[in-house]
Amino acid sequence: MREHTVVREVAGPWSPATSRGFWEGFAPAALRGQSDQALRTVFRVERDWSTATATVRQVGTSAHVTVRGDGDLAAAAEQTARFLALDVDGRGWPGVGERDPVIAAARRELPGLRPCGFHSPYEAAAWAVLSQRVRIAQAARLRTELLDDDGAFPAPHRLRSLDAELPGRKTEYLHAVAEAALDGVFEGLRDLTAEDAVLRVRQVKGLGPFAAELVVLRGANHPDGVPRHESRLQAEIAFRYGPGATAEQVSEAWRPYRTWASLHLRALRERRG
Repeated sequence: MREHTVVREVAGPWSPATSRGFWEGFAPAALRGQSDQALRTVFRVERDWSTATATVRQVGTSAHVTVRGDGDLAAAAEQTARFLALDVDGRGWPGVGERDPVIAAARRELPGLRPCGFHSPYEAAAWAVLSQRVRIAQAARLRTELLDDDGAFPAPHRLRSLDAELPGRKTEYLHAVAEAALDGVFEGLRDLTAEDAVLRVRQVKGLGPFAAELVVLRGANHPDGVPRHESRLQAEIAFRYGPGATAEQVSEAWRPYRTWASLHLRALRERRG
């Protein structure tokens, strides 16, 4: 197994402790049982579907990303930066708080939080299928049962041949997700507007509007999109901005960090219960 380390200067605020606290509460995450301040996870590298482990530490304003594996480690390091949003220039993010006092308050409560979640759009799409019409705890168990021995989610070619007794049409839809990944449907989603990326993802069988937004905003970690089908986000907007306020109305002040602002509001909603 080889090792590769990249030192990346993080532009704008970032707190790995805050991000880790958020990520640990995320059902598909694999961060539990860690005792230091590093971020560690295992994932599939999209370039070649090899398994890689990543360890990320903050040193001053830099992120030290160490990846280990037998595949394309340079691609693994880039993917790590993407799913932790370390590749986004966040220097303009404080300005959103200057335009919107609600976001300013959210930033104070969650200092340095950057969106993090799924390792790839492919894994986000698979989770969207597994979590359809079941409780999150059940979906997490289903996902755990699918993991390979190394702790990584199965590569698309293995998922495509999966013959498992899953609820409803989940097996069929997982096969469609695997085919889409192998066909490159999930590549380059960040190169599109969030809205256009969602339209592309919706072409995959089994992925509706909510699932497609999840793939783009939490899988590709697109920085500038607004979930249109998250009832909890809409409820938090109404709570913070007043009855009748909508995401479409308030989110113009969040550009080009609409995903970041939406995530902060969702995180506050989860804290309040």
